[in-house]
Amino acid sequence: MPAVAFAQDHAPAGAPPGLLTIDGGLMVWTLIVFAAIFSILAKFVFPAILGAVKSREAALVQAIEEAKADREAAAKLLAEHQAKIEAARGEAQTYIAEGRAVADAMKSQMLEETRKQQQDLLERAKRDIDSEKQAALADLRREAVGLAIAAAGKVIEKNLDDAQNRKLVDGYLAGLQ
Repeated sequence: MPAVAFAQDHAPAGAPPGLLTIDGGLMVWTLIVFAAIFSILAKFVFPAILGAVKSREAALVQAIEEAKADREAAAKLLAEHQAKIEAARGEAQTYIAEGRAVADAMKSQMLEETRKQQQDLLERAKRDIDSEKQAALADLRREAVGLAIAAAGKVIEKNLDDAQNRKLVDGYLAGLQ
């Protein structure tokens, strides 16, 4: 305060008062204007500002709650989709396993059928060979009988009855077996 007193003491006469000069009347009017403006602001402006702030705060709280609800819904949907994906993977693995089992069964069945066909062909070939062998042996016997009769006829130089001779030689060959 000594600077204010110094400024007041050394101010020239008729000069306007300084900023730091204390004037009681000006102070009273400043307080009255301030109180009037404050009361007008308190009655009309402050409630509007507070209402806007409160509505903004309510909107933010509501937006936060909606965001939380959306996040929870998204997490639930994500969990459902992941469960569906896992179920689909499990189902695909099941189908793959079933497909492999069916393929293995078909392979085994085809191999078994092929073995049976090979066995049948082998048995048929053996039967054919046996029948051809028997036919060849029968032809060989007939030839042998014919040669034996021809040789015996030459030996005894007499032509015997062909049917009776064949019967005799066939009986002898049958006894050799």
